[in-house]
Amino acid sequence: MVTTMTKKKIAILGCGNIGSAIANGLVKGEIYKPSQLFLTRKSDELLNKFAGRGFNTSSDNLEAVKKSEIIIICVTPQQLNGLLEEIDNVLVEGKHIVLSVVTGASIKQIKSKLSKNCPVIRVMPNTAIAIQESMTCISANDADHHALETAKVIFDQLGKTVVIHEELMVPATALCASGIAFFLRAIRAASQGGVEIGFHAEDALYMAAQTAKGAASLIVENGAHPEGEVDKVTTPMGITISGLNQMEHAGFSSSMIKGLVTSAEKAKHLYSESEE
Repeated sequence: MVTTMTKKKIAILGCGNIGSAIANGLVKGEIYKPSQLFLTRKSDELLNKFAGRGFNTSSDNLEAVKKSEIIIICVTPQQLNGLLEEIDNVLVEGKHIVLSVVTGASIKQIKSKLSKNCPVIRVMPNTAIAIQESMTCISANDADHHALETAKVIFDQLGKTVVIHEELMVPATALCASGIAFFLRAIRAASQGGVEIGFHAEDALYMAAQTAKGAASLIVENGAHPEGEVDKVTTPMGITISGLNQMEHAGFSSSMIKGLVTSAEKAKHLYSESEE
């Protein structure tokens, strides 16, 4: 299936941070060659580094769509309607599959802007896709379920994927896409604590990041529960439980939860607000 997929060319429309990360991940994983990817952005100059590596780059969305079979839309919610109107005439039923990473825009809303009956799949990766470590959530409606496998084959090569019901895509945006920033901030905080207790900044950051990576690996690779692993390093009257309790007194867990809920609420209204 992967071999079949790699014969299809991909257009990434709106190649900002997440679009660039997808492009880098596809090539880093040796799934695609740069020559098979068409990257667009309003300013060609911002894509110069990709052009120098052999990617097809342009500000012309129509040309990119015409030369591709898989269309990945990475623009902001405010730009989505204009882009859909622009590319509608060059979409071809039976040829194109549209993958949208646009926050808050439902499959129904996207299809309502298109006159062509092309499959539309919602995909929500995070920026770790650039190193093939994304947590990517994918959803499709019943009519387009056959095309869901296309998205899954691509993004399975770029980290972990999970197929979810579309109503969970906004929460997935908060937990996985925004969530990577929350975990990065936690690593930074740990490194700053490391500096305060005696380490040089570079060493503290490296040690904190590797410790976080190890903690995540225990969950992902061993299927462990976080509290089970916490119990292994907390002893009666020990230093670990003292530190954990102090962080909880300061609102560590509740702050993370509140941040996720706030992001989800914001994501819920992004596209609807852009339509007003």
